[in-house]
Amino acid sequence: MSISSRASRAPGRRRLPLVLAAACSTGALLALSAPTASAVAPLTATATYDCGSWGSGLATLTAADGASGKTIKVTSTAITMPAGTSADPNSITTTLKLTKSSGGVTSEVQFSAKTNPGLSGGNPITLGPLKLTSGTLAAGDSTDSVVLPTPPGASNWSLQIVASSPTSATVPCVATSALSAPFVW
Repeated sequence: MSISSRASRAPGRRRLPLVLAAACSTGALLALSAPTASAVAPLTATATYDCGSWGSGLATLTAADGASGKTIKVTSTAITMPAGTSADPNSITTTLKLTKSSGGVTSEVQFSAKTNPGLSGGNPITLGPLKLTSGTLAAGDSTDSVVLPTPPGASNWSLQIVASSPTSATVPCVATSALSAPFVW
């Protein structure tokens, strides 16, 4: 830059080279358009479920909302595979229904997956993570148990467990309590 061109500028004002200005603008645009991960709170909550021959009692639901989407994992020491049965890894299709509250409107969402460790009779259940497969959840929406009367049945369930290998069984479960704290997404 020559001395004469400096003199023609207003005092105290500097120019950014064009390349630097373009890079800054592109970086800002990318930062604004990048999806942000949202959090869910609380991360865990409990509810009671009646699963007929598989038992009844407290289950822990662990929620996550990250890069792989919205998920819930279900674990319980009170709900177990019956003696004499077993399940190969990833052979149980689990579907969980939750009520969704959004802006004063209540609807239903479902989480489902075929994800489990190998289990045998007497093992506590570990199901999931189950992915959001029906309905949508936006920031600020809350979800809670679908509490239903007992006994569970083919059309009366909040949690359904379908084992396929080597034991075949369809196990409907009803939530008998609300979550200890609703999940807020």
